[in-house]
Amino acid sequence: MADLKQRLAQTDRKVVIRDTVVLIDDEVGRKSGVTGLALKGGYKVVKKLRGGRMIDDAVDHLLDDFAAALDPMYQAYLDDGAAATFELYLGPRSDEGADALLAITDAKVKRAETRVIIATYQKLRGQAKKHVVEALPGVGRLIDKYAPQD
Repeated sequence: MADLKQRLAQTDRKVVIRDTVVLIDDEVGRKSGVTGLALKGGYKVVKKLRGGRMIDDAVDHLLDDFAAALDPMYQAYLDDGAAATFELYLGPRSDEGADALLAITDAKVKRAETRVIIATYQKLRGQAKKHVVEALPGVGRLIDKYAPQD
């Protein structure tokens, strides 16, 4: 059985990256309140880096690691067969999915060299799990769309 990374590789990577960036933009845009303002401000700063390609580059750089992190859950979803979509399968497992994804970004930030990225991530990390959990249905939809099933 192909892993999630292999399944996603069957689709044009640029399209997956583009749709993932749209998902991130939408998720950040929906945030409100003081935390939302901080998140939007930090995102705006990071988005301007690398000539406006920072988010696209980050998604490209993280995509394979994120696929590997979610693959055990994806394989369990395929084996289980009870949920109609991966999006629905992720619902009751959102904490597990968020922890798997955040472990990747936490490790990457420890090795980061760009101070603005490190500072922004550290400032927002306390609320990150909540935001990742909120974004997981969209992640599930993207995986349903781009990871063809056998």
